[in-house]
Amino acid sequence: MELTDKTLMLAVKAGDLDQFGVLFQRHHNAIFAFFYRMTADASTSEDLTQEVFIRMLKYRNTFGEDSDLRGWMYQIARNLRADHFRHRVPQAALLQEIQADHASPSQRLEQKERVAVLHQALLALPEDRRELLILARYEEMKYEQIAALLSIEVGAVKVRVHRALRELREMFFKMSGEETACDVKKPTTI
Repeated sequence: MELTDKTLMLAVKAGDLDQFGVLFQRHHNAIFAFFYRMTADASTSEDLTQEVFIRMLKYRNTFGEDSDLRGWMYQIARNLRADHFRHRVPQAALLQEIQADHASPSQRLEQKERVAVLHQALLALPEDRRELLILARYEEMKYEQIAALLSIEVGAVKVRVHRALRELREMFFKMSGEETACDVKKPTTI
């Protein structure tokens, strides 16, 4: 039977540091992806990811019986990112290869360009909105977890995610030069 994250972290807190490796294996990629989506810098993201796990060990005594590991871990990540980037601006987005074997070369190129524009639009969002979308959409955190992490109501999370998605959509269409359904003007009748 596989132990839960909470059980493992409570064991680590109690001194069984061998269990920490399992937590690292389970969550390393997600924390790295969080930082990468926020910064578009693989080297910095890896450094910050390592630091999250170092801080998790250092502050393991703050993890309580009622704590949610993901929420606790992402709070550490958020604090670390804020400390690290207090006076920095995110670097330009790095393009990732998109593989779609079923698509033609022109379709793959078009898809790659759209993903690059989407990534640029995400990086152009204000940091608080970008972080919210990354937690909700990429990290697939539940709104309740995000609300606890940000110390706000669940309803506020829903509203903010909706607004951030709308802003991202508008920015994407503006950057890509595409028109949204709202932008297309209806022909006037005489």
